[in-house]
This record gives sequence, structure tokens and C-alpha cells, in this order.
Amino acid sequence: MKLKLNMEDMTGEFFEDTRLLGLVAPVKDYQFCWQLNNRLRLDFRINNEIEIQLSRRQRIYFFGVYEYCESGTSLQHFLYNNQFDGEYLLPEFKHLDFLWLLKGDTVTDEKLLHLMNCIRTVPGIQLVTELAQEKIKNKGHLIF
Repeated sequence: MKLKLNMEDMTGEFFEDTRLLGLVAPVKDYQFCWQLNNRLRLDFRINNEIEIQLSRRQRIYFFGVYEYCESGTSLQHFLYNNQFDGEYLLPEFKHLDFLWLLKGDTVTDEKLLHLMNCIRTVPGIQLVTELAQEKIKNKGHLIF
């Protein structure tokens, strides 16, 4: 008997109560996180245990994931690199450099708007936009 993972169920569960932002910031991920941590008083740190690995064209591509947990809440922030060596984590959003996932607690529209406005103050940020989940074709690539 062969067991098969139901990716649709897994994806639905993973993305329950999440918000996702797309960012255009043509800077290195570690520089970007340093800027965010410095300006917005966050504490993003690379989490190598949840790095995303995708295999394409007989090669493995590595997409770094930075993590920050808000103190006093169960809200977690994950910042994904959308590009690695010419490949994209979400190919449908090739114009985006980073993806920012908020997960673990309800994020109101007001809180999200406030966060987006704060992110826009960081040097190098060219675009911050919320991504509608139904527009994401490769949601499974974000699951760690």
C-alpha cells in the first residue's frame, strides 16, 4: 500500500489565518534583514532548518528563510528569498525579491497596513503589496 501526502490539505492548513506580502527590494537578504531589524526594531534571524530546497533541471536551489517571533503573541514572521541563482521560489511573482508571511495569529487589515507603511520607510524598498492567496499557484513551495 502506498501512502500519498495530500498537498492540498497540507497547504490549506499551513496557510490558514496567514497574510502574505510581496516585496521588491534589490538588496542582499542579510542586508535587508539588518535594515528591517534596525529601523523597525524587529529581530529577523536566518533559520537554516526551514530553508526551502527546490530541485529543478537536475540542480538544487536554496531559498533562505528568516524568522522573527513577536513577543507576547503567537504571531510569527517569515521572510523568504524569492530568488536563488536565476530560479524563483514563486515563479508567478518573478518581479518580487522577498515574500513576507505572517502566521500564527490573526492580523487585522489595520495592523497589516501599518506594517506595510513601516516597511516602505526602509531604504531600498521599491514595492510592498499584499498577495491574494488565490493568485499564488505554487503555495506548496512556501511550506517548510
